Amino acid sequence: MYYRSSNIAARIFDRQISTPAPGTSVHHARRFYENLVPSYTVYEVECPDHSFRKFTDDGQYLISFSRNHQELIVYRPRWLSFSCNDDDCDKHDLPSKARRFDSFFTQLYCVSLASCNELICKDFFLYMDSNQFGLFATSTAQIHDAPAVGGAVQGVPSIEKITFHLLRLEDGEILDRKVFSNDFVNLTHNMGVFLYDDLLAIVSLRYQTIHILQIRDSGNLVHVRAIGEFCREDDELFLNSNAQDISSSDKNKQHQSTENHVENQMHQGQPHMGNSFLSGIKQRLLSFIFQGLWNEESDDTLRMQRLRMKFYFHFQDYVDLIIWKTMRNVTSCIYSILGQVQFLDRHHLLIKFGSVDGGVSRNADHHPAFVAVYNMDTTEIVSFYQNSADELYLLFEKFCDHFHVTSRNSMYMNFVSSHSNNIHALEQLRSIKDKASNSSQFVKKMLASLPFSCQSLSPSPYFDQSLFRFDDKLISATDRHRQSTDHPIKFILRNYPHSLKFKIKPGAHYFQAVCILNIKMTR
Repeated sequence: MYYRSSNIAARIFDRQISTPAPGTSVHHARRFYENLVPSYTVYEVECPDHSFRKFTDDGQYLISFSRNHQELIVYRPRWLSFSCNDDDCDKHDLPSKARRFDSFFTQLYCVSLASCNELICKDFFLYMDSNQFGLFATSTAQIHDAPAVGGAVQGVPSIEKITFHLLRLEDGEILDRKVFSNDFVNLTHNMGVFLYDDLLAIVSLRYQTIHILQIRDSGNLVHVRAIGEFCREDDELFLNSNAQDISSSDKNKQHQSTENHVENQMHQGQPHMGNSFLSGIKQRLLSFIFQGLWNEESDDTLRMQRLRMKFYFHFQDYVDLIIWKTMRNVTSCIYSILGQVQFLDRHHLLIKFGSVDGGVSRNADHHPAFVAVYNMDTTEIVSFYQNSADELYLLFEKFCDHFHVTSRNSMYMNFVSSHSNNIHALEQLRSIKDKASNSSQFVKKMLASLPFSCQSLSPSPYFDQSLFRFDDKLISATDRHRQSTDHPIKFILRNYPHSLKFKIKPGAHYFQAVCILNIKMTR
């Protein structure tokens, strides 16, 4: 049996004289992080009074906001600034400058993003690493009891102004802006916005519309299409022209007949399309469900019986479905109809639907929810599942990486551990499944995370479950706030000699420790 030394010098020598198997070079290189681990904590560092958001995935920038949420401050890591050649370096104290924030980071710039009545959304940030663009958002305060006008969904809060800012992170230049007025986009943890390559999907929850934008290399935000009330670019033109023909026909009938004079008076104006037709995406969904049930039976009598039970009986329930995602606000109330969409590739979207009752209820988990795959090119629903379907769970278990879709330029995101690419993560998932008392509730709980939030995972090799073992209840690759504990977070080697490599003590120094884990060693 070939013995692999854990000594870093031996590993460097082994790298010189041997070549890893095809397709394993990155995995082979990541094993060096078993030796390159955090080994020293600097306490009482003089940090600026900012709200730190995160590192970019390539480790080049540290994003932070001013405490008044008006300004963006971007730093660049300075990397190694102190070294020790002695055998026992732990006995040496760091120089005084090492206790200052500016000895580790250099401030690149400070840019004012928000106006006087706007605030920066501190939980929202998307990074386009191919151009090193950053997408930020500012908004005014929410209006919770806003009236549902102009086709808006009842019960959804309204925000007077939401502004998306596209910046070049290298110098802080604002390249373009996109404004949504009297709308609502769920910006918490990037839930209402998804970035894939140069395509950006923004979900208007208030008007149930998915806006697809393209980010050009020049830094322009170009509107490509809107999916919701209309699906194709010429749908609105076709319906408006059809409405004019109907209106003209009604006027001719009015001149020809005096009998229905009063009735025809009501149709002389422009008809309200919103009251006459279901939205385009709702019609696509109903058509998919109908055709699926129609094709299940070949006998006409059985076919009609099945349609009555499965389609017409639930017709109004399907009509009432809306794009939603439950979210907890600062007052711990669950609001409704907060939708989420993600790209599966450049042509397909994964959309979550739910009922209005499921959104406004404080116990939304008991209400049914559905996910659909939508083809933007053909404007068709490709598949449709309830969030408790075993078939969908099997797809989720075997092909989880296909749901965690990443841009083609983010190669390091392909090595984030999941239960579809890591045997340790799979064993952990199956252990939880075996302990679950109710299989249906377990499936529903696991599928509740679909669609995934954009850029919600850290590619740090310290979260690679083939390298380290840790308690994912205390820390994980998922970008979420976690409750601090009194117990240290231990990182133990998966491979021989299965020793404790380092640990983090949560508390006041938790942020600095997580920052260390997210910095990528690029030099």
